[in-house]
Amino acid sequence: MAEKTSVKSVAQNKKAFHDYFVDERYEAGIELFGTEVKSIRNGGINLKDSYCMIEAGELFAVGIHISPYEKGNIFNRDPYRVKRLLMHKKEINKLLGQITQKGYTLVPLSVYFKGSRLKMELGLCRGKKLYDKRDDAARKQADRDIERAHKERY
Repeated sequence: MAEKTSVKSVAQNKKAFHDYFVDERYEAGIELFGTEVKSIRNGGINLKDSYCMIEAGELFAVGIHISPYEKGNIFNRDPYRVKRLLMHKKEINKLLGQITQKGYTLVPLSVYFKGSRLKMELGLCRGKKLYDKRDDAARKQADRDIERAHKERY
C-alpha cells in the first residue's frame, strides 16, 4: 500500500512573489543539524532576503535565518550560516545553465515538512520592474474590492 506523506508548511517567502516572476519550481532537501530542525519546528525560520547559489557543482542557500534553539546550548550553530541544498546533479547542472545564460535567479519560496523530512521549494525567478509591482498591487486591490462588494451584497 502506498503511504501518504503529510505536507506541513513552516515558512513562506512572500517578498519573493512581490519582487520576482516565478517561472519554474523545484524541490530540494536541506542539510541541517538537530537543533536547527527543532528550531524550525518551533517556527524559528525566516526566508526574507535569501537566495541560492551554485559553487563547485553544489547548491547552497544564503541568507536564511534559523533562530538558535533555546535548549540547544553548545550545539547551536550560526543562525546565518550557508546551508547546503540536496538535489540531483543533473538538476543542478540544468539550473546552472539557466542562471548563467538567461539571467535567472534561484530564490527559496517556502520551507515545509514532507513526512518527517524538511524540504525547500526553490523558484527559478526573473526580476520584476517597478511598474510590474504596481500592476500587481493594483490588481490585488481590485480583487479585494470585488470580494468586499460581493460579501456586502449577499
